[in-house]
Amino acid sequence: MPTPTTLNTPWVESPFFEQEIDQARLDPETEGLARRYAEEGYVVFDPQIDGATIDAVVQGLKPRFEADQTNRIQDAWEYNEAVKKIAAAPRVLEVLKTLYGREPIPFQTLNFSTGSQQRTHSDSIHFNSIPERFMCGVWVALEDVHDGNGPLHYYPKSHKLPFYDLSILGLKGSNSTSIEEMLNKYYTRYEDFIAELVEKKKLDKKVLNIKKGQALIWSSNLLHGGEPITQTGSTRFTQVNHYYFEGCAYYRPMITDMAIERISIQKVVNIATGKEVKSKYLDKDIDHVGYSYKLYLPSGLMRSLIPPGVRKWVKGLRG
Repeated sequence: MPTPTTLNTPWVESPFFEQEIDQARLDPETEGLARRYAEEGYVVFDPQIDGATIDAVVQGLKPRFEADQTNRIQDAWEYNEAVKKIAAAPRVLEVLKTLYGREPIPFQTLNFSTGSQQRTHSDSIHFNSIPERFMCGVWVALEDVHDGNGPLHYYPKSHKLPFYDLSILGLKGSNSTSIEEMLNKYYTRYEDFIAELVEKKKLDKKVLNIKKGQALIWSSNLLHGGEPITQTGSTRFTQVNHYYFEGCAYYRPMITDMAIERISIQKVVNIATGKEVKSKYLDKDIDHVGYSYKLYLPSGLMRSLIPPGVRKWVKGLRG
């Protein structure tokens, strides 16, 4: 596996990728996978997850989907061992380590009972890292996914676009005073911008029809979303796992403004180990600050800034 020596970036997104892969001496199958991922921003593969584990997730979560009247459950790994097993599947971690050259850190799971029908977006707006792009998603089909039950759509090569945060829309993410404002005012405008970007760039859309047990890895900046459900009453059980990689700072762009040094460092727990992973910037530990912000003063001293509206919001979140 190649180890980047010139740039602090995933080697599959490095401008020197060709030189590095020529030196990597990978077996033909692995080299082909890495080349496809570097060029397209995604790859479909066999995560080698046994059918019993997949069925255990579906059967274990069905009652909760029904009781909560929802089609989306976040972080079920905290109480469902089968969900945790999929997020930390050895083959998945092996492939991710090859693609990124660092140890992967599974930190979030999302389980769906039906298609999300979510508008096109990039995961980079939700989760990001310093250095950039050390984040990815792995989408595992827990049943056959086809055109009728709301499959995933994605735009090959869109991961090569710049990362667009809220500042391009003239918005300050750190000014959000409630989750509703962040989603309705800020995120809706972001989705509108992405829709226009796709149209103006004339990006080519692909729809993912895959079999139960197959999986898709996508780069953090790849544009993707959920297709409409056209088969009434259909299910689409899937599990999405999000991964960071070791040695980075992990933050939430939707509530961050880099230019004015308001950075929401995310608390990250490694699903595989159950242990918290410290954010790092060039090997220096950074404390997680959640929905508050660290101001780095010229003197090297630090103090937390929490705007009054955000303080009230945080207090409400803490109950």
